[in-house]
Amino acid sequence: MEHVLVITRALLDQLGSFQGFQPEVDRYLTAMLAPGANFFMERPAAEQDPTHKQLIPYSIFHHDGRYLCYTRGGKSGEKRLVSKRSVGIGGHINPVDQSHDGLGESMYFNSIEREITEELVIGGTHTQEVIGLINDDSSEVGSVHLGVVHRFELSSGEVRSNEDAIQDLQFYTLAELRAMRDQLETWSQIIVDHLKA
Repeated sequence: MEHVLVITRALLDQLGSFQGFQPEVDRYLTAMLAPGANFFMERPAAEQDPTHKQLIPYSIFHHDGRYLCYTRGGKSGEKRLVSKRSVGIGGHINPVDQSHDGLGESMYFNSIEREITEELVIGGTHTQEVIGLINDDSSEVGSVHLGVVHRFELSSGEVRSNEDAIQDLQFYTLAELRAMRDQLETWSQIIVDHLKA
C-alpha cells in the first residue's frame, strides 16, 4: 500500500488558503515542512479526503527560452489526467524519501530528485528554485493535492522520457504553450498564465 505525505487542510487555511498560484513560497513551505506539520497517509484514503492535502512537487523545465511539455500516457499514475498535456513532472512524496533525520526539507528534496530520475533522462547540468505553490479546489483531483512548483534551468536541451506515462516530449515557447492552453491540465494552465516571457 503506497503512503503519501500530507498536511491538514486546516494548516493551509491557517497559512492562508488560496485558489490558483501563490508566489510566497517561504511562508508556506517552511511551515508545511516543519516537524509535526506533515505525516504519511495511505494513498487511497488521501485521494478521497479533502480535509488533507497531498504535497506534490511539480517540476517545470526551462532551456533557452522554452519550456518542456508532454502528453500524459495511459500508464500515468493519475488516471484522471490521462491524455492531458502537461508542463509539470509531479509525484507524491513517499516514505522511501526519508533520510536519516526523518521528515522535513531533506526528505522533500530527495523526493524531487527521485521523481525526476524515474521519469526523465536529462543531459547536462541543472539548477532549480521553488517559484510558488498551486491550489485548485475546483476539481476532484485538485481538491486533495497541493502543488509546489520547482523551476529547473537546464544547461542542455537533451531531455528524453524515461517512462511510458510521458509521451510527445518537446520544448515550446510560452506563446506556443498559451496557444494550446485548452489542451493543458489545470495546474499547467495556472503555471502558463503565471509565467513571464
